[in-house]
Amino acid sequence: MHALISIALAFALFAVLFGFVKLGRRVGAARDPSGPSRGAVAVEGAIFALMGLLIAFTFSAAQARFDARRRLLIDEANAIGTAYLRIDLLPAAAQPQLRNDFRAYVDSRLAYYKEFQLGRVADAERARAVALGRQIWRHATAAVEASRDPRVPSMLIPSVNEMIDLEAARIAARHIHAPVPIFVLLIVLAFACALFAGIGIGRKDIDSRLYPVAFATLLTITVFVIVDMEFPRAGFIRIDALDSLLVEVRDGMN
Repeated sequence: MHALISIALAFALFAVLFGFVKLGRRVGAARDPSGPSRGAVAVEGAIFALMGLLIAFTFSAAQARFDARRRLLIDEANAIGTAYLRIDLLPAAAQPQLRNDFRAYVDSRLAYYKEFQLGRVADAERARAVALGRQIWRHATAAVEASRDPRVPSMLIPSVNEMIDLEAARIAARHIHAPVPIFVLLIVLAFACALFAGIGIGRKDIDSRLYPVAFATLLTITVFVIVDMEFPRAGFIRIDALDSLLVEVRDGMN
């Protein structure tokens, strides 16, 4: 569903940009054919330069956040796997309960990502995972107190703590995006660039549909890719494939 919405928005953006190019072309054709003034050229150059700078900034920031989210998924899978392995250090009587807790926890995390686009269902799974994390912490601390192995406190507790902290970090990363005014400015500048590009085409009396279509298409794709990377579980640029790491960790618990 979200992918279809993304496609619809992309086509809408293309249509508006194409309309601005056509409008600019008419304006440019109606202007003095002797050419634009130096002031007009300076303004147009500044707008296009600002658009290029903003695209570079937003693309770089979106890519950095995308990579950070992938890194967090890998770290979470590793932390869960490490903590689960260290259960072996506990007394045999304390292990079954903790192992069941871990299985339920990973199942909840996988269900959360599977139902990510269903807001209420995902929120319910997240609340369940938080509750299971607290349960794991209680059972782990109780088992550590009952253990006589001096290695257990320094090995198991930090692992469980890291696992719980990474879950919170991943939820926080879900809500970290570029400020809305940045996206608004990006769209406004895209419209302005489309208009001035059309004016330039009209001034030069270029009678071709290729230029307006190419400009609107490339600008739409650029904006679409930037926004798509900001929401890696809603569009086409996704991190779902890395969920297999958690699946592998869960399979190792059977």
